[in-house]
Amino acid sequence: MTKRVPRPAARAERSRAAALLPTPESVASDDPLNDPGLYFNRELSQLDFNFRVLAQAQDESVPLLERLRFLCISCTNLDEFFEIRAATVRHAQDFPLVTPPDGLSPGTVLRRIHDRAAALVAAQYQCWNDVLRPALADAGVRIIGRERWNARQKRWLRAYFRDEIMPVLSPLGLDPAHPFPKILNKSLNIVVVLKGKDAFGRSGHLAIVRAPRSLPRIIQLPERVSGGESDFVFLSSVLSEFVDELFPGMSVKGAYQFRVTRNSEVIVDEDEVENLALALRDELAGRGYLRAMRLEIAANCPRAIVSTLLKNFDLPENAVYRIDGPVNLNRVIQVYDLVQRPDLKFPPFQPRQLRGIDDLFERVAERDVLLHHPFDAFTPVLELLKQAAEDPNVLAIKQTLYRTGKDSAIVEHLVQAARNGKDVTVVIELRARFDEDANLGVADRLQEAGVQVVYGVVGFKTHAKMLLIVRREGRKLRRYAHLGTGNYHSGTARAYTDVGLITANPAIGADVHQIFQQLSGLAPAVALQHLLQSPFTLHRGVIDRIDREAAHARAGRPARIVAKMNAINEPQVIRALYRASQAGVQIDLIIRSACTLRPGVEGVSETIRVRSIVGRFLEHHRVYWFANDGAPELFGASADWLERNLLHRVETCFPFLDPDIAAQVKEEVIDNYLADNTQAWLLQPDGTYVQAQPEGDAMPHSAQSWLLGRIGG
Repeated sequence: MTKRVPRPAARAERSRAAALLPTPESVASDDPLNDPGLYFNRELSQLDFNFRVLAQAQDESVPLLERLRFLCISCTNLDEFFEIRAATVRHAQDFPLVTPPDGLSPGTVLRRIHDRAAALVAAQYQCWNDVLRPALADAGVRIIGRERWNARQKRWLRAYFRDEIMPVLSPLGLDPAHPFPKILNKSLNIVVVLKGKDAFGRSGHLAIVRAPRSLPRIIQLPERVSGGESDFVFLSSVLSEFVDELFPGMSVKGAYQFRVTRNSEVIVDEDEVENLALALRDELAGRGYLRAMRLEIAANCPRAIVSTLLKNFDLPENAVYRIDGPVNLNRVIQVYDLVQRPDLKFPPFQPRQLRGIDDLFERVAERDVLLHHPFDAFTPVLELLKQAAEDPNVLAIKQTLYRTGKDSAIVEHLVQAARNGKDVTVVIELRARFDEDANLGVADRLQEAGVQVVYGVVGFKTHAKMLLIVRREGRKLRRYAHLGTGNYHSGTARAYTDVGLITANPAIGADVHQIFQQLSGLAPAVALQHLLQSPFTLHRGVIDRIDREAAHARAGRPARIVAKMNAINEPQVIRALYRASQAGVQIDLIIRSACTLRPGVEGVSETIRVRSIVGRFLEHHRVYWFANDGAPELFGASADWLERNLLHRVETCFPFLDPDIAAQVKEEVIDNYLADNTQAWLLQPDGTYVQAQPEGDAMPHSAQSWLLGRIGG
């Protein structure tokens, strides 16, 4: 176990940072903008996003296997929602701290979560059973239920069970000597009802069969057996069909699949640990067995067994979800990869390649470079690091890493740079949710190569996306910086929409350098020339710019704000937006998922419009635009307007200073997305979303399709 020791220096560091943080604005209790009715609940808004994802699975204009992928994404998102968001509410129920702006108690939120989640689950399985599964079968992709197996298929599957599955199973009968086993988070399990006596004369009652994660959840049938090249069965069906072979001499009266979802939030008291990496490893070892949040079980499972499971997992009645199909429906995503049917998927596209990539330092020294992923290739970022690692004139490289992906080329270039004698410093965020273990491995790999690894700041996740290269050019040192809205991850750069800026602007380079000094050397917070930074200046900077637009509007000048991000819930920012709306500022928010601001309220938010875009790529830009009376400001950022991002993380917000680049970002990310009338969902004052439709003579416009068209995709 990790030794916990006092950390006076760490506490002093946190106190020093806390003294510089934005202080909450004074809000009178009778302030009408403090009315809970003006705020949606963050968790319920986040949950509702998955209905918009599911709508993509129900959209017949989307290719069939892509519809399957959207269904699986909605299921995976729901898993994560229970692991994190619902678990957070449950924690708040046990340890109430503050009342949220919406005024809802944790108990009320949990009840509404379960009601809304039940509706989502019902819609997911209706989509699977009645829509996608039959449509896939018609297209020659069959996921065959056990009730439809023919004799040949059943013989092959029985042999497969005996040869490949049964040897790794360890069924456990439940009796006083064998209490209920630990059930791993999201693992597939079968509860079996038995009758008769075993080899030792013990009477059977219940047994648990746990499916090891080494077993494939989807099994592809050989064409010689099934007659089709794309025929599959679920592992859960095979286990349920042949489970009797695990209990010879006994009679199986029922077999019911179930799955439990647990809290997955890893918490480490950083003030009380000697080694954060070691402490995190300790916590990760137990993550799969934290508090249960949800029980999914076969719809036909007897009530008595459900009660037994709920009691064992300490769950209330409304935490059970009876499933009409496989409890691990998200695992059908494997079919998407296994089936090679281009006609059932989105057409492939080749990202736009940057010209002048052979010497990026010369290219960037002349002019800033904008990258708009996935429409622009991620290659220039990789090439910039590669050239820096090999260039004898490069003296130092500094980078933040939040998520990098498996076998990351980024990591390999950093390792090579260190081996080539560069001074390489990497600020790696070990607590990036669900990537903690991978980041521990990356940290080890970097340290072994001689890279100086920094774990960030106590109490503040490092979420900023920054790369800084120091290069000697003649008698001077020049800094080259990359700043982005997304992670240094080649995979997400092909699936998420993000913008990145590569610049040799001296002032921006100096700002980035100063932030790295803070992260690695405990340097004091100082005024930056161009960048805004959480947790020091970004929160106040956003509010000041909103207030400035309000002042323009009150003075009779045109005023407008457009911001695109993943989510918004920070109450001070929302109140500032409400005040700006009351002043007459036209405000458009493009918010992919959770939005706690209520638009269209008379006298409060009449000029605020909120839209959510859901399409082929995951919308991930964070871009803010302020009209500023004809001198507009345009920023890219790593931060959403969430309380955690603005007040409790290290984030960066950077301006687009080149007029041509600013014009391109505004056209592609602001104007283009506001014109979307096919994939946009419009938030109504009552919290519902209505899908946008072309009005009048307007032509259909999809923002993502328009961007693909620009690169010939």
